[in-house]
Amino acid sequence: MQTYDYVIVGGGTAACILANRLTADGRHSVLLLEAGGEPKSIWINIPAGFTKLLNDPAYNWRFETQPEDGTHGRTIAIPRGKGLGGSSLINGMIYVHGQREDYDRWADLGATGWSSKELMPYFAKLETYSKGEAPRGKSGPMHIHQVTERYPLVDALLKAAVQDGQPLNEDYNGAGQEGFGYYQVEQKNGRRWSAFDGYLKPVRHRNNLTVHTRAHVTRVNVEAGACTGVTYQQKGERFTVRAAREVILSAGAVQTPQLLELSGIGDPALLQRFEIPVVHAARRVGENYIDHYATRMNWRVKNTQTLNELAQGWRVGLAALQYFATRKGILSLGTGLAHGFVKTRVALPTPDVQYFFMHATYANAAIRKLDNFPGMTMAVSGLRPTSQGSIHIQSKDPLVGPAIKPNFLANTEDQQALIEGMKIARRIVERPALANYIDSEMSPGASVLTDEQWLHFARENGQTTYHPIATCRMGSDDEAVVDTRLRFKGLRGLRVVDASVFRAMVSGNTQAAVMMVAERGADLILEDAAKR
Repeated sequence: MQTYDYVIVGGGTAACILANRLTADGRHSVLLLEAGGEPKSIWINIPAGFTKLLNDPAYNWRFETQPEDGTHGRTIAIPRGKGLGGSSLINGMIYVHGQREDYDRWADLGATGWSSKELMPYFAKLETYSKGEAPRGKSGPMHIHQVTERYPLVDALLKAAVQDGQPLNEDYNGAGQEGFGYYQVEQKNGRRWSAFDGYLKPVRHRNNLTVHTRAHVTRVNVEAGACTGVTYQQKGERFTVRAAREVILSAGAVQTPQLLELSGIGDPALLQRFEIPVVHAARRVGENYIDHYATRMNWRVKNTQTLNELAQGWRVGLAALQYFATRKGILSLGTGLAHGFVKTRVALPTPDVQYFFMHATYANAAIRKLDNFPGMTMAVSGLRPTSQGSIHIQSKDPLVGPAIKPNFLANTEDQQALIEGMKIARRIVERPALANYIDSEMSPGASVLTDEQWLHFARENGQTTYHPIATCRMGSDDEAVVDTRLRFKGLRGLRVVDASVFRAMVSGNTQAAVMMVAERGADLILEDAAKR
């Protein structure tokens, strides 16, 4: 049986960072096990290729929620990246730190050591952002750039926001988040820049790093109260490896709790239902699940070209030629052009709603099929939802995905933030700067006026923005699954480093926060190793 100092389960964003940092000094041997494969698709490096990858089972686990009354019995897609680089291979590349107040709240809730003052240096460490001022990073592994493409419709939107009394904000990751502007994205020279590109690819040659793909971990092994290693399947065979120091779970907020429960680590009542012997009782594993929920408001536009027309027929060929010659044009675009972070109430200290603007509309959002007429979309998302759900196994078979029950819009405050955010979006679009472009509001439509109608629209049409967190929440309280050093409570030799440890939701896309957690997690692991 082979032994490594550290065994990392998962090959996604956090795992790539851990593999890099834990092997840097050459003292520790590391094995990384990823259930997916190498990132080989041509669509990965092309930013607009996410539309292809989100429907490709080779790169997306394609999870779905369970039908719930709160979203009118619909199943909702929960994409999760598969392969080295994880979700950073298939996401919209939008890069958001969140608000400093988010992390101060983590610390106030018992996550000691995770305040904004302690965490902001990690964001600077991981990024290279040429336009930023201190303390933005200038030499990190992740290349961050502001969206370079400019369109008259987007400029008109920004003018309309100013007419509505909203500020412009060149750097929402700088001194403050509030305002409108162009998004920052994880790209380098017009190409997607994933965690694999930034962290794992440059260090694959290290003698103390072993990476196995197509290796699906099926069990965390525990002996006498200590995690000793893992068992995994690869090419039809079963293997067991030992971890001399720690097993580190970085499988994400969906699959980390699933693996724990399959290993007999979780709520005894649930484990008994599936006839899984209880190895370690931890009843909050898989609980506290939170995700961002968004509605998509659509308008038919006029007097301009939008992505709908530019990505049809022969124009796609021209766009491909432009992209491969210059790394510019519509193929360099991700899921958002312009951002908006707004307060739905004047009394709020910080924004509570985020907008994603794109000069496009979908005839079929599930398969990313664009309309054949000019259109634009404003996606509206509450920044800090508090409605909590759960992610638990629904089978003993490790290849069967877990039951995902998000409980979206259960809390009144989540409902109200979304309702008011949609009203403000409509109000901005009705400002004079956009008058020459707007033909009609398609969704939800002008007939939606009351709060009840807005909420019905949100329940009927909303989707997650793919930011699952907190299913192995950190903290110093009895409800926490891991402690503030990310060590699994009650089990030696087991740590969790991914979005499942978030203490609460952060204000915006979660990719940057996951990278920050992994950078800090690596430091914590190395600090603890030095004490032995």
